[in-house]
Parts: sequence; C-alpha cells; structure tokens
Amino acid sequence: MPGDLTKSAGRHISPLRVVRRPVAAVILACGIIAVGAGAAGLAVASQTGRPAAPLGKPAFVPVPVGRQAPVPLPSARRVARPIALVIPAIGVSTPLVRLGLTATGALQVPSSTSVAGWYTGSARPGAIGSAVIAGHIDSVSGPGVFFRLRLMHPGQRVYVRRANGSLAVFEVTAVHSYLKTRFPTEAVYGPQPDAQLRLVTCGGTFDYATGHYLSNVIVYATLVQ
Repeated sequence: MPGDLTKSAGRHISPLRVVRRPVAAVILACGIIAVGAGAAGLAVASQTGRPAAPLGKPAFVPVPVGRQAPVPLPSARRVARPIALVIPAIGVSTPLVRLGLTATGALQVPSSTSVAGWYTGSARPGAIGSAVIAGHIDSVSGPGVFFRLRLMHPGQRVYVRRANGSLAVFEVTAVHSYLKTRFPTEAVYGPQPDAQLRLVTCGGTFDYATGHYLSNVIVYATLVQ
C-alpha cells in the first residue's frame, strides 16, 4: 500500500480487518477508511489525539421516493449497482463510492469523509448475501458521514438507491459495538440465505493515549419483505 495511510495529516485513519474468502480478500475500513493487512478490527488514529466534537440534531432527510425493488429470488444473480445511501433517522444522504482492493489487498480509501463506500467484492445491496458499506466516523475537521451510526435502532429503515432508479429498502435488525479484537468476521462477511446489509464504522471509547477508537459499530439490516 503506497505510503503510511495511518499518518495522513488531519485525518482519523482506520486500518481494517482482512477477511479472506474463496473468491476475494475482503478488508473493511471505517473512521477515515484505511486498511492494514492482518489488522484485527478497526483502529482510528488521530493527529490531534481527540475525537470530533458532538453534533446537534441531525439534518432532516426525507424518505426517498421511487420504485421499491422486489425481493430477489435465490436464483437471481445480479441487481443494479448501488449509487446512493439514505438513512433518514440519522440525517444521512450520501452518494456511494465504489471501493475495490489495492494491489496489496487493502480496501481503497474514499477521497472524502463525507461519503460512504460500497465494497464491490460484497453483494450488491438487495442481492442475496451481505452487502458491506463502510463510512468514516470523523476526522480532525469534524464528524464524518457515519458519526451517528451508533444511534440507530432496530426497526429503522435504510434506503439504497441503485443505478436503474430502484430502491433497496432495508430494516435494521440490530446495532452492536464490538472491541476490535472481537470483530465478528462471520456475522459481517459470512454467507446469508437472503439479502442483508452491513453498515460499519468505528466507535466506542476513544483512547487519548494512542489516538484510536477501541471498537467497531456495526448496523445489521435485512431487505424488507
């Protein structure tokens, strides 16, 4: 991986856990997303040694309007690629960048803390399997796109707009925080019998001594039937 991404000026950087599958090596990142091969969980480093300041109320984001995509049959192979993510409950409305792998097997880093990214090696949102979307929690300049992810609750909706204009609508089933040393690899990346979504960022306690968050926040969601 070119350079030491954990020391990029003015950003919280997150080396990510590597998950190797028969088809692809999956590495997920959060905070300002950066990856370190072999890292367990995520670690967010700060040049300032402090987390971002708390936010006020989330911006109002209306529920998107559009044709809801049908639930895919087990035999379905492809759905349209995702282009945007909307989470009204926490004021998120963001385009989705496409995250691939670098030559070293690391997840590519989004160019901005204000956008989330879909890992192209995971399922497309709405297809059978787990679609993985990662976003930054913050940077030294302020909160990132997934700063409020930890505040979500079961029953809330997540909307993914796709290139053909359809919406994949997911319902949150669980929100958990895990220590990086206990990253739930199978729950995030393991095979699923239906269409699932995983939203991932950093969180938990911020260690001022090291400039790292100690945990990962993961939102689990299922395609609405």
